[in-house]
Amino acid sequence: MSIGGSAPRPDGDAKARGRFSFTGDLWAPGLLWCVLVRSPHRHARILGIDVGPAYAVPGVRGVVTAADLPTGSCHGVIVADRPVLADSVVRFAGEAVAAVAAETLQAAKAGAAAVAVSYGPLEVASDPEHSFAGPPLHPDGNVLRHIALRHGRPVTLRRDGTPVQEVVVEGLYEVPAQYQANPATDAALALPSPDGGVELHVASPYPHADRDQVAECLGLPAGMVRLMPTGAGGSSGTREDVGLTAVVGLLALRTGRPVKAVLDREESLRLGGHRHAARMKYTHRADSDGRLLAVEAQIILDGGAYAGVSPEVVGRLVGCAAGPYMVPYAVVDAWAVRTNNPPAGNMRGPGAVQVCFAHEAQMDKLADALGMNPVELRLRNALSTGTMLTTGQILDGPVPVGAALRAVAEAAPPPAPPAPGTLRGTGYAVGLMPLLGIEGADETSTATVRLDGGVVTVTCAAVEVGQGFVTLVRQIVDEVLGVPDAIVLQAGTALPTAGAPGVGRHTWLTAGAVEQAAREIRERLLAPVAARYGMTARLLDVRDGRIKSYDGLIDLSVDVMYEDTATVTTAGACRAPSTEPLDDAGQGNAYPAVAFSACRVVVDLDPELGTIRVVDVTGAYDAGRVLDPAQARVRVESSVAMGVGLALMEDPESAWAPPGTWDVPPVRVAAWIEEPQPGAPFGAKGLGDAAIVPVPAAVAAAVRDATGLELPRLPLRPRDVVVD
Repeated sequence: MSIGGSAPRPDGDAKARGRFSFTGDLWAPGLLWCVLVRSPHRHARILGIDVGPAYAVPGVRGVVTAADLPTGSCHGVIVADRPVLADSVVRFAGEAVAAVAAETLQAAKAGAAAVAVSYGPLEVASDPEHSFAGPPLHPDGNVLRHIALRHGRPVTLRRDGTPVQEVVVEGLYEVPAQYQANPATDAALALPSPDGGVELHVASPYPHADRDQVAECLGLPAGMVRLMPTGAGGSSGTREDVGLTAVVGLLALRTGRPVKAVLDREESLRLGGHRHAARMKYTHRADSDGRLLAVEAQIILDGGAYAGVSPEVVGRLVGCAAGPYMVPYAVVDAWAVRTNNPPAGNMRGPGAVQVCFAHEAQMDKLADALGMNPVELRLRNALSTGTMLTTGQILDGPVPVGAALRAVAEAAPPPAPPAPGTLRGTGYAVGLMPLLGIEGADETSTATVRLDGGVVTVTCAAVEVGQGFVTLVRQIVDEVLGVPDAIVLQAGTALPTAGAPGVGRHTWLTAGAVEQAAREIRERLLAPVAARYGMTARLLDVRDGRIKSYDGLIDLSVDVMYEDTATVTTAGACRAPSTEPLDDAGQGNAYPAVAFSACRVVVDLDPELGTIRVVDVTGAYDAGRVLDPAQARVRVESSVAMGVGLALMEDPESAWAPPGTWDVPPVRVAAWIEEPQPGAPFGAKGLGDAAIVPVPAAVAAAVRDATGLELPRLPLRPRDVVVD
């Protein structure tokens, strides 16, 4: 169970056997079912809502609209601009305008269908470029955020004073929205409390933030809203929308009975929370030796109808826009723009995935124009420790871009040769991903470790959403205290905040808090043992159930630590490194840490049918330290699956289909690059976000290599790659 081993997941067996309880499985006596009334229009004025027909449906016990909420009840992760229930205007198809609670699900559906809503359709803005000049879709305007990054100065002369001979390549690239299909759809259960408050059971990844937003929307003090996270059926960054939670809470307060809502797959997809669609125009300039001179880019993200996390995603992507390369001069304009599409959200590798597709295609174009090997071109420009991002931030931690790229380039090719009549292509990509909260986010996580009779209990508000955090906590306790079977109590808002999962937060911050608390207990318990032998506790180590001294003279059972020991409880806290907001020129120390990854993809393509099969994915990952090899591999494999889906299958404009197990290619790890991150517990970095970043870009590069086509848009459909 200790760090460095592959520990079994405590929830693994139940999930594999279908016995794990998700939010939709919960029940309460006297339960009412909730169904929401949603707008069929993408943009329309609400002229009137008649709830009378709904009350005529047998079994209906409550109907609510925006009129039943405090004026201006809006929520949002960064900007509170999204109504719980639309009050005067609907801004995307599927936006909720009313909700019905009834004795049965069938009655709730009938009641929702009976609610009469009159609409006055308005002009629809579906293209973010058109939204710039179009009428405002919201009182806050259409531009959610704009960063105009300006870095360095143009390079016109070589070191010897002669003029630079420029090689210039340009490209226009598009990445579509990518939806998240978590195994369990969105659901919520609300129970009215005797004090007039409400208890909420929902698969919330960030219970404190969700609790505070719901309380504000319901007009209640935060202390009267208690939120208990339930079993999450996977989470890759979504679940930022608390509108459903607020609605069931309101109905529970109005009816005085428990209320439950479970969305079907179509509803969950229509709510948003997907990866931002992006349109990107790039110009790269290099000298005749392949040294980058300048990167110019204009990047537009479709933020959808409400702000959501779009401002933060823009802040992440500008630092990644030039890739993991040294660029002396950069001009990058990045916008997130409001449209009448569902609100976009966080999805693994937010912002970095989109720009990686563009900047890596540009590097391949440059290599072709220069007659260089694409790997050599990347190595020639790779960032390293002590170099600078285009945001002006010096990278003082590990920056193993070159090591990662060499590892995948030197890895053995896939063993099976291509089938007769197919075209084989190989592509490379390298990406970077800012970790933790950015631009001055004050992030702290806390945890409490309690030792009682040799039994360790850990309490913290970090939510297990499938990333394996509970397993990591138990490994830390075993590593520090020699107790392999720690009890990890369920998270909730009764505990101090631990922040949201994603971008390595819990791997760094909450794991750091658990480690600190456990080490304090160890110091206390080892002090009397060490005193018996005339040494300090720091000269003793606990491992594999034994206490050993640095010189090997002491070798005792770990049980002696717990002899005659009363209950010991210690709290730990871990704070993220300080950062600052980007200034008007996109400059500043905005990122606590950055992780890197490299990927080589091999594809086989049928030139007549246009079918593409990913034969092999080989990656190298800046892990800091691999805490659990099995879980690290799972994180990589899931990121590869998600990246292949975006590259080849998930087209929201035609047939959306996420990859199944049969679509996931063989994944090989060429190297875990274990250069410890300073300040991080055990030196580890989060893996999931960085691992996905180069995958779609490498898939596209491999298909270009096989076909010779430019392929500037994802996903790569059969009609895009048929070779004449």
